[in-house]
Amino acid sequence: MENQEQESEKNISLLRGKIVLPDGVMEDGVLVWTEGKILYAGAPEGLSEQIRREAVSVPVSKHGVIVPGFIDIHVHGGNGEDFMDASKEVLDKITSFHSTQGTTAMLATSMTAPKDSLDRVLSEVDSYRSGDMPFAQLEGVHLEGPFFSPKWPGAQNPDHIVLPNVSWLEAWEKQYPGLIRQVTLAPEREGALEVISWLREQRITAALGHTDATYEEVQLAVEAGLHHAVHTFNAMTPLHHRNPGAAGAVLSDSRISAEVIADGIHVHPAAMSILAQLKEQADQLVLITDAMSATGLDDGEYKIGDLPVIVTKGVARLKDGGALAGSTLTMIRGFRYLVQEVGLNLNAASRAASLTPARLLGIDHRTGSFAKGKQADVVLLNGDLKIEEVWVKGRRIGG
Repeated sequence: MENQEQESEKNISLLRGKIVLPDGVMEDGVLVWTEGKILYAGAPEGLSEQIRREAVSVPVSKHGVIVPGFIDIHVHGGNGEDFMDASKEVLDKITSFHSTQGTTAMLATSMTAPKDSLDRVLSEVDSYRSGDMPFAQLEGVHLEGPFFSPKWPGAQNPDHIVLPNVSWLEAWEKQYPGLIRQVTLAPEREGALEVISWLREQRITAALGHTDATYEEVQLAVEAGLHHAVHTFNAMTPLHHRNPGAAGAVLSDSRISAEVIADGIHVHPAAMSILAQLKEQADQLVLITDAMSATGLDDGEYKIGDLPVIVTKGVARLKDGGALAGSTLTMIRGFRYLVQEVGLNLNAASRAASLTPARLLGIDHRTGSFAKGKQADVVLLNGDLKIEEVWVKGRRIGG
């Protein structure tokens, strides 16, 4: 049994996104866990009677695939709710919806807002994390703003944009240790390099976004500790052959990991393919949704933060001005798009949706891939890459 476990763990670790044995795809295998931790992956005959009695097993048909649970590090809401309105009920509604779409962990992503509003979001998420989280796990908070360029507000309220402020972050980190996991800012703004250096010291992801930075300014920020880019190509200076801009810096610098909204609306599939070719082999491509409150609901009028939004045919735009206002994407739809439209193989798409964001958050020792002892965060897909079942820490969603 021990040798079989070691062999299965080895293969899962190497190939990550798909349960395989040395001779090919497992047609009659199982992934087994008990008490929320992975025990075994392999053929049914390898299981002892005790494990059969105590553990949960997931059969794999030859037309299906099991992938690790998706980890969404950039998501504003869903199911009619916004993280800026955080309460236990709101957080339950958002995490429960996204868990049905294959997301097993996520960051509550804020908007550019007054400091007292951000204080309240941090307090509510911290309180929620102290209890039993029955759905997708909130791993912390992604502060998207308010340290942006007024030239690139996107769907953020420009009235609330301020210069980067390290004293705010120091106070939040003291009050809520470890809660803030990612901060998105415009690296060219006054005070940004000081903030980036502080974030590096705290092991918080410093990300560029909503930025008017030049290629050279991004390089300075990377030297200070910036190593990630939010929704690549969107709300940043574009690539030009004589002026590479922020997008060119992201594409060309191997130290920067890159998010992508894979909905075919925010980024053309050809541009996604270029990004994937440059980033995927180094495990630097990160699938996100940037989902807003309308995700999972019908077209109509909604809000993102405090700004009104119109959703038409699933595309969310600000009511005044028409700028894209987040998305109505889910992780499973983005995963399928990467495979079916962009051309990534299942393993590459799985890394972008699970392992790479887990590494970015520093939680890959317990989730993001399949190995003995890791959390049983599992998504079972059919041959069309549609969800059959989801488990979070071994708990079946909806069961």
